[in-house]
Amino acid sequence: MQQDQRKSTPPQEWRASVAAARQLTVPPGNLAAPVFGHGSMLVEYYAPKEIDHQQPHTRDELYVIIAGSGDFIHGEQRQPFSAGDLLFVPAGAVHRFVNFTADFATWVIFYGPEGGESDTQTP
Repeated sequence: MQQDQRKSTPPQEWRASVAAARQLTVPPGNLAAPVFGHGSMLVEYYAPKEIDHQQPHTRDELYVIIAGSGDFIHGEQRQPFSAGDLLFVPAGAVHRFVNFTADFATWVIFYGPEGGESDTQTP
Protein backbone atom coordinates (compact mmCIF):
# COMPACT_ATOMS: atom_id res chain seq x y z
CA MET A 1 0.00 0.00 0.00
CA GLN A 2 1.33 3.49 -0.88
CA GLN A 3 1.99 5.90 1.93
CA ASP A 4 -0.13 9.09 2.00
CA GLN A 5 2.34 11.83 0.92
CA ARG A 6 0.43 14.49 2.85
CA LYS A 7 1.20 12.74 6.13
CA SER A 8 4.88 12.20 5.43
CA THR A 9 5.76 15.56 3.88
CA PRO A 10 6.50 18.54 6.17
CA PRO A 11 3.72 21.17 5.89
CA GLN A 12 5.98 23.86 4.42
CA GLU A 13 6.59 21.60 1.42
CA TRP A 14 2.98 20.89 0.48
CA ARG A 15 0.93 23.78 1.82
CA ALA A 16 1.30 27.54 1.65
CA SER A 17 -0.91 30.09 3.35
CA VAL A 18 -1.39 33.70 2.36
CA ALA A 19 -0.94 34.77 5.99
CA ALA A 20 2.47 33.08 6.20
CA ALA A 21 3.52 34.31 2.74
CA ARG A 22 2.78 37.91 3.72
CA GLN A 23 5.38 37.58 6.49
CA LEU A 24 8.18 36.44 4.14
CA THR A 25 11.07 38.70 3.26
CA VAL A 26 11.72 39.44 -0.40
CA PRO A 27 15.40 38.62 -1.08
CA PRO A 28 17.60 41.46 -2.38
CA GLY A 29 17.35 41.70 -6.17
CA ASN A 30 13.97 39.88 -6.28
CA LEU A 31 10.47 41.27 -6.63
CA ALA A 32 8.72 38.31 -4.98
CA ALA A 33 9.27 36.09 -1.96
CA PRO A 34 10.00 32.41 -2.66
CA VAL A 35 7.52 30.12 -0.89
CA PHE A 36 8.61 26.64 -1.98
CA GLY A 37 9.74 24.56 -4.91
CA HIS A 38 9.67 21.03 -6.22
CA GLY A 39 11.51 19.84 -9.33
CA SER A 40 11.21 22.61 -11.91
CA MET A 41 8.34 24.31 -10.04
CA LEU A 42 8.94 27.43 -7.97
CA VAL A 43 6.11 29.15 -6.09
CA GLU A 44 6.47 32.79 -5.04
CA TYR A 45 4.30 35.37 -3.32
CA TYR A 46 4.11 38.66 -5.23
CA ALA A 47 2.48 41.84 -3.92
CA PRO A 48 3.91 44.90 -5.69
CA LYS A 49 3.23 48.34 -4.29
CA GLU A 50 1.96 50.94 -6.76
CA ILE A 51 4.09 49.83 -9.76
CA ASP A 52 4.84 46.38 -11.18
CA HIS A 53 8.49 46.48 -12.25
CA GLN A 54 8.79 42.94 -13.56
CA GLN A 55 10.41 42.01 -16.85
CA PRO A 56 9.76 38.96 -19.08
CA HIS A 57 10.80 35.68 -17.47
CA THR A 58 12.79 32.80 -18.91
CA ARG A 59 10.28 30.12 -17.87
CA ASP A 60 6.53 29.62 -18.25
CA GLU A 61 4.47 30.94 -15.36
CA LEU A 62 1.02 30.95 -13.85
CA TYR A 63 -0.48 33.65 -11.67
CA VAL A 64 -3.24 32.75 -9.24
CA ILE A 65 -4.70 36.02 -8.03
CA ILE A 66 -5.13 35.98 -4.26
CA ALA A 67 -6.58 39.43 -3.63
CA GLY A 68 -7.31 42.69 -5.37
CA SER A 69 -8.08 43.62 -8.94
CA GLY A 70 -6.70 45.68 -11.80
CA ASP A 71 -5.60 45.24 -15.38
CA PHE A 72 -3.15 42.71 -16.76
CA ILE A 73 -1.06 43.57 -19.81
CA HIS A 74 0.02 40.56 -21.82
CA GLY A 75 1.81 41.52 -25.01
CA GLU A 76 -0.55 43.89 -26.83
CA GLN A 77 -3.61 42.80 -24.83
CA ARG A 78 -5.00 44.43 -21.71
CA GLN A 79 -7.55 42.51 -19.63
CA PRO A 80 -9.15 43.11 -16.23
CA PHE A 81 -8.32 40.64 -13.45
CA SER A 82 -9.64 39.99 -9.95
CA ALA A 83 -9.19 37.60 -7.04
CA GLY A 84 -9.61 33.98 -8.08
CA ASP A 85 -8.39 34.47 -11.66
CA LEU A 86 -5.69 32.28 -13.19
CA LEU A 87 -3.35 33.88 -15.74
CA PHE A 88 -0.80 32.08 -17.95
CA VAL A 89 2.30 33.72 -19.39
CA PRO A 90 4.68 31.82 -21.67
CA ALA A 91 8.41 32.28 -21.23
CA GLY A 92 9.71 35.53 -22.71
CA ALA A 93 6.32 37.25 -23.03
CA VAL A 94 6.06 40.91 -22.01
CA HIS A 95 3.52 41.27 -19.20
CA ARG A 96 2.71 43.31 -16.10
CA PHE A 97 -0.04 44.33 -13.71
CA VAL A 98 -1.33 47.92 -13.89
CA ASN A 99 -4.01 49.99 -12.15
CA PHE A 100 -4.15 47.40 -9.36
CA THR A 101 -5.71 47.91 -5.96
CA ALA A 102 -3.59 48.39 -2.83
CA ASP A 103 -4.49 44.89 -1.58
CA PHE A 104 -3.30 43.15 -4.77
CA ALA A 105 -1.39 39.91 -4.20
CA THR A 106 -0.79 36.82 -6.31
CA TRP A 107 0.88 33.43 -6.23
CA VAL A 108 3.44 33.13 -9.03
CA ILE A 109 4.21 29.60 -10.20
CA PHE A 110 7.24 29.14 -12.47
CA TYR A 111 7.71 25.74 -14.07
CA GLY A 112 9.38 23.87 -16.89
CA PRO A 113 12.65 24.44 -18.70
CA GLU A 114 14.37 27.72 -19.52
CA GLY A 115 12.74 29.05 -22.69
CA GLY A 116 9.39 27.48 -21.79
CA GLU A 117 7.62 24.35 -22.86
CA SER A 118 6.50 23.74 -26.42
CA ASP A 119 2.83 24.06 -27.28
CA THR A 120 0.70 21.05 -26.47
CA GLN A 121 -2.84 20.17 -27.36
CA THR A 122 -5.53 21.56 -25.10
CA PRO A 123 -8.33 19.32 -23.83
